[in-house]
Amino acid sequence: MSDHSTPQPAHQGGTPNIPPMDLVAGDPPVPITVWRTARSGDDQSTTISHRLAYRLVAAYSRPGEAVVDLTDTHVLDVACLRGGRRHHPAWFTGASALFVGPQTPQHPGEPDDDPDSDGPDDVRAWFGDDLTDPDPDWVAGDEPSGVPGDGDDLQGRTSLVVATWPLDASSDAANRARLAWLLAACGRLLRPGGCLVLVVGVPAGAVAAPEDFTPVVDAAAGCGLGYLQHIVAVAADSDGDRFTYHATDEELLSLARTTGVEQFVLHVKVHADLLVFTSRQGGDRRA
Repeated sequence: MSDHSTPQPAHQGGTPNIPPMDLVAGDPPVPITVWRTARSGDDQSTTISHRLAYRLVAAYSRPGEAVVDLTDTHVLDVACLRGGRRHHPAWFTGASALFVGPQTPQHPGEPDDDPDSDGPDDVRAWFGDDLTDPDPDWVAGDEPSGVPGDGDDLQGRTSLVVATWPLDASSDAANRARLAWLLAACGRLLRPGGCLVLVVGVPAGAVAAPEDFTPVVDAAAGCGLGYLQHIVAVAADSDGDRFTYHATDEELLSLARTTGVEQFVLHVKVHADLLVFTSRQGGDRRA
């Protein structure tokens, strides 16, 4: 019987001396998943919609686990509190250092259901209960808990860190400095199998344009975080299961002429890109 060996794919990143970190090798190097996260009428102005917040929390954490929220307005708080997660707001200081605040309290007498939210009574009503790994390996009494301000420690016990990208829209240098702080912090905060999710948004008044995230992937690899998954969160309402992923200017003009609405030729971005990173140790986590 002859022996067969499987050739290892070459490292596709631009940073030398860093071993391949993609948990699924190939071309494309990571799986791409489409999430339907249609917005409600009062949920149009933020990068992360209510539905997307609930789905992130449901997919990448379990009840009782810690979630660090570095989004612009800490939009994960309601989803975390209603899902039984431990929500910790976080922000950057003026020196771009990352600060994680104490656990968000569940106010006495506060109802679990926000009447202004478009969320269900139970997040499993939307997404089921099969979007996370099996129960973690920690023993009873060793569940994730608070931050230094609470007298406890989140290091190595955080299941999910979510941040909006860019981290600092004022300049590339400031953005890179914050990315370095964030990746270093995630290396300490995340438990094995925990995830960092960067939600790519378009700043107000800016035009959506293609962006190369290879430097981000390489920087994450240098800090021990592998590029696990790319999620396309479609915020527009959809009819059926058909999406048009690529449309040329000629196709858009033809569609406009056919429908008689030439004023709607502009191609508007109707989705958010989510880059999911995780530690190589601790197994695979995918939604």
